[in-house]
Amino acid sequence: MTNQPVESKVAELQATEAEITETEAAEQAAIEKRREHLKNESTRLIDMAGSEPHSALKCIHQLSVAGGATEATYVAIEQRIVADQDAAGAYHLALLAQNTPDLPIDARQLIEMVVNKGDNDQRLALLKNLLLPPVELIKEQILASNDGDAIGQMNAYLQINPEGYGSHHMLSSGHSDHIVPLS
Repeated sequence: MTNQPVESKVAELQATEAEITETEAAEQAAIEKRREHLKNESTRLIDMAGSEPHSALKCIHQLSVAGGATEATYVAIEQRIVADQDAAGAYHLALLAQNTPDLPIDARQLIEMVVNKGDNDQRLALLKNLLLPPVELIKEQILASNDGDAIGQMNAYLQINPEGYGSHHMLSSGHSDHIVPLS
């Protein structure tokens, strides 16, 4: 009779091990399915960025919906932005690059495009939303525009945040601000 409890425990352990193996297999299958989906979405977005002028914002949106993409996808979107000189696309991709530091894109090039070719709303959004915005370059462009409203907004913002550390710094120090969508 003493063998019965041991046999019962062995059977329970074997059943538990089988359940764990099944769960791991299901998790692995889900990961593979997700990987295949991202690969397909990446291919589609690369094709779109390569063939549709002014499609960067659409690509960035769909990339966000998909939950990620391959490095080649980000490169293709950056190339579309540069080809189109798309300041709004540059702004959004620069913000993505700021939050995902290992993206294979040149965020500085994108930021310079927004500062030099964007409008004052985009420049002010950069000032508020980048961790370390190019404050002096942004100030120069906004002042050169002679846009009184934008100059006033910039001065008000820099008065409470003279270093221009962006909203991330302000949130951690008790101020509230938010990322400004430009599309």
